[in-house]
Amino acid sequence: MQTIDGRRYGSRKDLIAHTGYSRASLDNLWKDRDDNGHPPARIIDGIMHWDLDAWDRWYADFQCTRRNAAKAIDRSGDPDEELKPADQARVLGLPRNMIAQYRNNPPKGWPGPIRTELLPKGGVREFRTRRQLWEYHDTTNRIGTAGRRAATKPDPRVQIAVEALAAQPDRAVGDIADDLAEAHGQSVHTWKRIITAARKQAQ
Repeated sequence: MQTIDGRRYGSRKDLIAHTGYSRASLDNLWKDRDDNGHPPARIIDGIMHWDLDAWDRWYADFQCTRRNAAKAIDRSGDPDEELKPADQARVLGLPRNMIAQYRNNPPKGWPGPIRTELLPKGGVREFRTRRQLWEYHDTTNRIGTAGRRAATKPDPRVQIAVEALAAQPDRAVGDIADDLAEAHGQSVHTWKRIITAARKQAQ
């Protein structure tokens, strides 16, 4: 990290540590900068850096815009069509990874799946109908992270991490966390913390 004229500038590695988001997520935000208004990079010692305070302000606005966009809902199509998570997110106007996060930490009123499908690499894909999604939207009138239930039982993600550690004892924590983030949603940083908790539980 560099400080220039009293402002903090971070490289991609610094930005990962600062935000807790994976490299892939940050790369996607940067790739879409023409559409999302991502702050410009400053080259320092031949490496791209970003003003961390400016990045934080931009991301807060970006999230607000995305939440507002989530109020729009797609009411086209067959009400009884069974949709996979990516299509559920599209119908509700949510980010693609949000439905995976809902599986572990569902918001109030989130409907159960109409059916499930086992994935080749482990994990489960949950299907819901358009009708379920429309009813959920109309009942809650709020889409997003607000209104989530407080945890009243052990975090199921810890057990997922325990099983991943047992199956791959020689793999680096960062690699396991990256796989779990891709399979189940949430950031690599979050899964690293969960893996730490899983190790304590295993001991």
